[in-house]
Amino acid sequence: MSRFRQQPPRANAWPITALAKDYPRGWHVPRHRHRRGQLIYARSGVMHVTTREGIWIVPPQRSLWIPLGMEHEIHMEGSVAVRMLYLDRSSSALFGSHCKVMAISPLLRELILAAVQAHAQKQRERMAMLAPLLLHELQAAEEAALRIPVPSEPRLKNICQRLLSGSARLETLEQLGSQVGASSRTLARLFESQLQMSFVHWRQHVRLARALSQISQGAAIKTVARDAGYASCSAFSSMFHRVLGMTPTDYMKQAGLSGP
Repeated sequence: MSRFRQQPPRANAWPITALAKDYPRGWHVPRHRHRRGQLIYARSGVMHVTTREGIWIVPPQRSLWIPLGMEHEIHMEGSVAVRMLYLDRSSSALFGSHCKVMAISPLLRELILAAVQAHAQKQRERMAMLAPLLLHELQAAEEAALRIPVPSEPRLKNICQRLLSGSARLETLEQLGSQVGASSRTLARLFESQLQMSFVHWRQHVRLARALSQISQGAAIKTVARDAGYASCSAFSSMFHRVLGMTPTDYMKQAGLSGP
């Protein structure tokens, strides 16, 4: 049984409990769920979290809210330092019943780390003071569009799995369609109807997921852009900024990574 299944302590009435776990490259946490709502934050490294609502990319400066009872599994891209908050039922209701990626401001980051430390050291008074401010800052956090929706239609599922694995990262929709016995027009309609986004938009999210993993491991922006299928760093940076709201260079600075 994975260590990740460990339930948060119940020896207190705090609305928030906090845990820290560090995972090696490629670690996979099997599908499981919690009796509390969970906020997952990667202090360093990138996680891919899969739920029935989609695949969620969680790099540093972002966190993922998972409602109580929601089954999920986690894959670590590189080594990942995970910090987790567990919220009681009343506090969980503030953040809804759907997964969402939330931005982590410098203040919120320090509050999460302080809560992890205070909980580990059983500092009750400090936790009691931190909890209301944590909840306030989490409610004010901006949401980020880092979800990769997953399909149920067999042909589309086959294509998406190939794209996620990287085995078909540069193939066109026509080429992919010939492999599953469907026209590009049919596949385009399926992307829109099942995933509510175009093939190009969906593939951009997959490429971003892989790019975040590469950047977190120290790859140069030029290399990441080329591997993502972009002809220039500027075109890649434009996509990166559109989704994450910052350039790759700014992201590296915020993540404490050195430049190319």
